Amino acid sequence: MEWKRDWGLTSRVWLTMFLLFILYLVFMTILYAFGAGYQWIVLLAVGMGLVQYFFSDKLVLWSTGARILEKDEYPELHQTVGKLCKEADLPLPKIAIMQSPVPNAFATGRSPKHAVVACTDSIMRLLNKEELEAVLAHELSHVKNRDILTMTMASFIAMIASMIMQSFFFSAVLGGRNREGGGTIIIWIVSIVIYAVSTLLILALSRYREFAADRGSALITKNPKALMSALSRISGRMDAVPPEAKAKVEAANAFFIIPALSGRSFMELLSTHPPLEKRIANLEKIEAEMHGY
Repeated sequence: MEWKRDWGLTSRVWLTMFLLFILYLVFMTILYAFGAGYQWIVLLAVGMGLVQYFFSDKLVLWSTGARILEKDEYPELHQTVGKLCKEADLPLPKIAIMQSPVPNAFATGRSPKHAVVACTDSIMRLLNKEELEAVLAHELSHVKNRDILTMTMASFIAMIASMIMQSFFFSAVLGGRNREGGGTIIIWIVSIVIYAVSTLLILALSRYREFAADRGSALITKNPKALMSALSRISGRMDAVPPEAKAKVEAANAFFIIPALSGRSFMELLSTHPPLEKRIANLEKIEAEMHGY
């Protein structure tokens, strides 16, 4: 079974991106209508987006304490990643190791040529060879799908709204010609609403990307059961990890294959990842598709 698009998933991704674009146009229209001199804040957001795009790999490595490996370190890990890259038709990324009792892995980088794939030392001890291959293939799928670029573009409007929302001073500056007529208050309230809605759409997009990466792992390894087993093992082990250890890496949850902190019910809506049960059910469908039953 060759690599191909899941059109149902792809359509949901594009629908979410379209809704974010419409939200952006509505937001800019409202700002203009109430006299906001919004040009400088858009430029500031663009600047922050460029920093995130070009330096995201370094920022994530710094925040997690992950270290880029030399070629002679962890030779089996290098060999596994190299094999998976050939299967996925990807250039060899940089490989990093993260010392942590939290069993996890992540990928970052703005493009396949500037990618980093990292895993914790604990996940290498927890998983068997096939399971670790499936996890690394999931991360390489994020690279192949250019998810860092997708999420950076998607977060643009939320960045603008957040800048206005977080400080009433920004709102006062942006109030422009209608400052005395309540324009500032309206812009501030609109910013809060736009930030909330765009954040929910971004989280939905992030969850769709996880489904896509799970599918990519199954296609690269031809072994969706290995990823099912790996996800179950990681999730089961996560409950036994001390809370303080999970708190140290909480900022990188959006990048991990399974977040270090998880919740249910309403928290599912605010999660960057789909629930484990849904991911396994999706992988079971992929396995059935691969075997024609």
